[in-house]
Amino acid sequence: MGKKNGNLLYNLERKWGRYAIPNLTMYMIGFYVVGLILIVLTNGQAYATLCLEMNSVFHGQVWRLISFLLIPPSTSILVFITLIFYASIGRTLEQAWGTFYYNVYIFSGIIFTILGNVLAYIIVWLTSGPTLMIGTNYYLLLSMFLAFAMLFPDMQVLLMFIIPIKVKWMAYAYYAVMAYQIYECLLAIRGGDTSAWGTVVSIVMSLMNFFIFYYLTKRRTQPSFKQKRKRQAYKKKVKQVRPQGISTHRCSVCGATSDEHPELEFRFCSKCNGNYEYCQNHLFTHEHVK
Repeated sequence: MGKKNGNLLYNLERKWGRYAIPNLTMYMIGFYVVGLILIVLTNGQAYATLCLEMNSVFHGQVWRLISFLLIPPSTSILVFITLIFYASIGRTLEQAWGTFYYNVYIFSGIIFTILGNVLAYIIVWLTSGPTLMIGTNYYLLLSMFLAFAMLFPDMQVLLMFIIPIKVKWMAYAYYAVMAYQIYECLLAIRGGDTSAWGTVVSIVMSLMNFFIFYYLTKRRTQPSFKQKRKRQAYKKKVKQVRPQGISTHRCSVCGATSDEHPELEFRFCSKCNGNYEYCQNHLFTHEHVK
């Protein structure tokens, strides 16, 4: 990706890329663990002090703009399974995008979350006066999953450790759930419950972060029309000279071939010792052969 394409993130990376934080996901997981410990030790009272409550922020408790990042997605024992899952997603996204792009995505998600809560508070304040509105970072994690599903739609995960399902179907399910949540909130707002604006704005802002970043990085994640034409011509020539019964590409992890799965992309790994090729589902998640 050259400078001439005018990519904003590319120019920012050239100037500020050295300040990016490697393994940012592990810091996020660490924040969640610290917050979980504080909430458990105080029998839940720490939650009221740490959460993103905008009325308190406007009255001087500005630490909430940062401390809400300590609140874990859940306080049950299953939260550790969730954190392990998102740690894997974050590591894969950082490997696929690079440290700087991943940093921008996470920090822009945090900014959008705060702006969304400010906007929701102003809307409610104008319609019904100051009220208690607690923001959440749940949609920040959701935007991470949507980005992962965009890059690796055909990767399979085990739902409830039993049912294999492609992440793209889980993403579609999330979209359906969010659409239903927005619908319910709009009904509540129509009935006079203006506090429901908080949920609506939070969902919209999380999706806005995802779609804006997707637009800015589409040249990085998607081949151009000329590249697609060259790729098609190459595959056509290879198919003409390839002996019948021998696959062009084969994944070293799952054994998937380009003949059986023409929708998959295959790449050789430069970090593996030898000619090991992987499909797009395992290119960034396999263990390197030394």
